[in-house]
Amino acid sequence: MAVRTDASGTPRDWRLRTGKDSLLRWCGWFALVALTVFCWRVMTQDTIWMFVQDAPTQAADIFGRMVPPRWDYANRLWWPLWDTINIATLGTIIALVLAVPLAFLAARNTTPSVLFVRPVALFIIVASRSINALIWGLLLVAVLGPGVLAGIIAIALRAIGFIGKLLYEAIEEIDERQVEAIRATGASGAQVMAYGIVPQILPALATIAVFRWDINIRESTVLGLVGAGGLGLALEGSLNTLAWPQVSVILLMILATVLVSEWVTAKVRRAII
Repeated sequence: MAVRTDASGTPRDWRLRTGKDSLLRWCGWFALVALTVFCWRVMTQDTIWMFVQDAPTQAADIFGRMVPPRWDYANRLWWPLWDTINIATLGTIIALVLAVPLAFLAARNTTPSVLFVRPVALFIIVASRSINALIWGLLLVAVLGPGVLAGIIAIALRAIGFIGKLLYEAIEEIDERQVEAIRATGASGAQVMAYGIVPQILPALATIAVFRWDINIRESTVLGLVGAGGLGLALEGSLNTLAWPQVSVILLMILATVLVSEWVTAKVRRAII
């Protein structure tokens, strides 16, 4: 054991923590355990434990009904799959068109008004990010009716906040020395934007767009559950009719679609970077 001496030279034992530090540490752990127990009680107060106990049996029964998959049903999924890809792609394009100017309005170094325009732009970005695409889908299906159009707009409204936030942060992090050098040559505001700011953020914009498209592929597969078209609509129909072999085919197709989109995203990002 390590030994140290006090001012009088008397040796005393070395301790990692003082008594006060140990007490505070113990109180912190006690509070964490108490909070965990409280949260667990709140989460499980309406739980019917008989259902939980029977869950493995029910899961095994459903899985048994899903095997073997009904492979011939895959021929009826190509059009819903095309709808899913279109929902993600068109939604991403619409979001880019709206989010790029919004990001310039929200960035502190490009906004025309820090006191008025920037807070409004930031509010739109936060509002878009705070509502899930599934909720947007529910609202738009109620307004526009079921179909692909509701899914496209739902994806776009959700993606605007994501793209806008990442892009305005990238704009605020540009090298201002390049901007000042171009401005010192007497360039106009449009020329400063075109030659000083845009070239610096293009790699970030491309990466953000591809990454968001990959996310939108995943989200568009479930928008059909609320009537917004795509594979989710076929999945809802199969679930409602308890056609489990069809469900397994749809899930496998969704998995394959996500894997392909992940591969495409990785290739594009590698080419950009």
